[in-house]
Amino acid sequence: MPLAASLKQAVGPGFSLAAMIRARDLTFGAVRQIAAGISPGLTEGEALALADQTLADMGMDRLWHRNIIRFGEGTLCTFKAPADKERVLKPSDIFFIDLGVVWDGHEGDAGDTFVVGDDPEMRACAEAARQIWNDVAERWRKDGLSGEALYQFALGHAETLGWRLNWTVKGHRVSDFPHMIYKAGDLGRLKVRPSAGLWILEIQLSHPSRPFGAFFEDLLIGDFSA
Repeated sequence: MPLAASLKQAVGPGFSLAAMIRARDLTFGAVRQIAAGISPGLTEGEALALADQTLADMGMDRLWHRNIIRFGEGTLCTFKAPADKERVLKPSDIFFIDLGVVWDGHEGDAGDTFVVGDDPEMRACAEAARQIWNDVAERWRKDGLSGEALYQFALGHAETLGWRLNWTVKGHRVSDFPHMIYKAGDLGRLKVRPSAGLWILEIQLSHPSRPFGAFFEDLLIGDFSA
């Protein structure tokens, strides 16, 4: 592996793959717990307050990125966009949660999309984000594709299924805190196979004609060792 690529996948002396998987599981548990408390009539600001309290109650070390919760049209926004804290969840609506949390010195990052009401296209969009994530992750596990190749596959796969992939969202490193010291860049620009337990694969979709989207992210873990 070229030296530059090796440094992109470096870890600290306290790194543990088991601890990364535990951080991943705890973060997904928090996502689901927060989602269960979100219902129509709540604002994004109130949902973010719920997230803060939930994570505090769970005993997190700290956040490594701010909590992101998007309702309705906000699901088209990427990470850097500010929250619309006055946006209200409608009786038939879609929302996603994205959490970046440190547990026992290791970074968890998890995101998923949820639907209230019976809109079939919203439900299909949420499910498509999970399906495409799984299909891309399977190409990593079976074929050992580079990060760059994974996102090329994701782009074409989303289009085949009738969705638009947000091409600016290309995944990122995680590790023992803080991963930023490795300056690894986006997963979608990594020219080698991503090591297990170090990279978050992010999939953000939009509906081809309606103003909403869906998001799913998870840690790449599987047959390949870190």
